[in-house]
Amino acid sequence: MSSAAARSDPPGGARTRPIRLMLVDDSLVARAVLSRMLESDGGFEIAAVAGTAEDAIEALAHVRVDIILLDLEMPGAGGLKMLPHIIAAARGARVMIVSSLAEEGAEQTIAALALGAADTLPKPGTGRFNGRFSEVLLSRLRALGHAEATAAEPVEQRRAERPATPIRSPLRAMSNDRLQLLAIGASTGGIHALGAFFAALPMRIGVPILVTQHLPSPFMTVFARQLASPARRRVLVAEDGMDLLPDLVLVAPGDAHLTVELLGDAPRVRLDRRAAKSGCLPSVDPMFATAGAAYGTGALGVVLSGMGRDGTEGSQRLVACGGSVIVQDEPTCAVWGMPRAVAEAGLAAAILPPDKLARRVATRVGD
Repeated sequence: MSSAAARSDPPGGARTRPIRLMLVDDSLVARAVLSRMLESDGGFEIAAVAGTAEDAIEALAHVRVDIILLDLEMPGAGGLKMLPHIIAAARGARVMIVSSLAEEGAEQTIAALALGAADTLPKPGTGRFNGRFSEVLLSRLRALGHAEATAAEPVEQRRAERPATPIRSPLRAMSNDRLQLLAIGASTGGIHALGAFFAALPMRIGVPILVTQHLPSPFMTVFARQLASPARRRVLVAEDGMDLLPDLVLVAPGDAHLTVELLGDAPRVRLDRRAAKSGCLPSVDPMFATAGAAYGTGALGVVLSGMGRDGTEGSQRLVACGGSVIVQDEPTCAVWGMPRAVAEAGLAAAILPPDKLARRVATRVGD
């Protein structure tokens, strides 16, 4: 008998229904702790539990959930190896990694995000969040929200579960000037989106590429190393004073904003540790603002999946300097927060999946 336990789906499809969760962890203690946290909030329902990734896949054939909380260290094949299979069986449910490796094992954590996990948190008791783990967990889960309905469901139910968000602001015209700098900002779900974006980007575009991805400092070296594979380019963690070179990808360190400064006619990296209005460190806003100031119509910003509004103020500055901003669309985002904020502000020149955003970038390359 499987160690997975599931309750049947409730009838109907009310828009206000609780967010349905599956806990996948071999530790009874961990499941009990997480269950108490989640059941204290009426906005969540634990619909299934499983002790191994294999049991989770079996349970997903019989129960629908919105979010899967997945440990990486488990008996059997383990959470990381089975993650693509879990995502395939999840029918639109997003996966949040809740594991001690989320703090200690940057390699596995970044790999999980690259494979499609939407978010990651270290388990409670690892000393982070200053006793606010429950608050942080519930906030992240609410941001992920209900799962996208699959094509197998009736159209009426898909609309009731997660109606499309109308964007009334018109798209802006994109500059036709030759691309001189590409700047990309992302947060929750961004690593997977970055992989899809770079896979569709031409191998040579002849301009510097800047990336601000919200991650803690200890993860940045691993993130840069792993991003090099889909990027098919050299990827480095940015250091103060670095040259901006064609097709070199520079990623913001976890403790500073990645900005551009002109020294004469030569652009250089300037790391800025002053607080940003978004509260993020690193923040997309200073990167976009300084990119626009340095490159004008030749600057292009890309906003991928992420929670909050980081990137909106920077997009305003970039557009005011003659540059353009394009954003990821809602269906392909893990969290349509950052792209939505830019689109609703009337700053986006395109709202597309990551691969189509890359193709749009390609139209700006060359003479």
